[in-house]
Amino acid sequence: MKVAITAASGKLGTEIVEATAALLSNENVIGLARSPEKAKHLNIEIRPVNYNDKEVLVKSLQSVDVVLLVSGIDVPDKRIEQHRNVIQAAKENGVRKIVYTSIQGAKENTAFSPIVQSNRQTEQDIRNSEMDWVIGRNGIYIEPDIEYVDVYEEKGGIVNCAGSGKCGYTTRPELAYAYARMITDDEHNGRTYNLHGEAITQRQLAEYLNYAFSTTLTYTSTSVEEFRQDRIDELGEFLGSIIAGIYQGIREGAFDNPSHYAEAAGKGHASWQEFFDAIRANESSV
Repeated sequence: MKVAITAASGKLGTEIVEATAALLSNENVIGLARSPEKAKHLNIEIRPVNYNDKEVLVKSLQSVDVVLLVSGIDVPDKRIEQHRNVIQAAKENGVRKIVYTSIQGAKENTAFSPIVQSNRQTEQDIRNSEMDWVIGRNGIYIEPDIEYVDVYEEKGGIVNCAGSGKCGYTTRPELAYAYARMITDDEHNGRTYNLHGEAITQRQLAEYLNYAFSTTLTYTSTSVEEFRQDRIDELGEFLGSIIAGIYQGIREGAFDNPSHYAEAAGKGHASWQEFFDAIRANESSV
């Protein structure tokens, strides 16, 4: 089985490459990257990819059995067409199966909804492709909150508009293991999985961060409008609105969904207590 993984130089793509190679072998995994030199460290065959360039896609997907499509980062309308380019190039090469990294989130009424809608369109395009398929809908990465802990401490706590809503967080290594199984095991074909661990509130997140990093963070809930303006002021109109839309979705329950992680991965998602225990142990040893 030859597996091609797009966005191989990215954080999630790299994790999926390594998890898939562990199940197959380095020789059977091909990394596709916009900048191939950034993926050389993976010690696998690297081919160029550009979601906008159909000719390059067709060439780079030659002799491939399964494609893992990591969702693009362009604006929604462009992403739909870019993903269609990948799907069509895969079909033209006789690829038998496509696995897609989609997302959870509110389909309507938030600034994040157009992105969710574009992913749902790609999901439908994949289902209509006549190839075998598996779709994962990722929860929210928890790593950015870990990386942001110093900023939270500087600001005195976590402030956003999620309120008491629960969020199904996950980690990139957990996602990568699930996707490696979805790629290699045909029992998953035709399935759509929500991929996340136990859903937690922002107050619970603050408590876990305090436990792991010996901080004294609190959580303060603001209105959606206040948080949106705060994010726009710091990040600009587009990204600020998107971030606010994600937390509005958490507030409204769009990220508190049944998890199918154990079905996809063949094992349970690590508990947040285990995850933060490991961080605490590492912090203590520094």
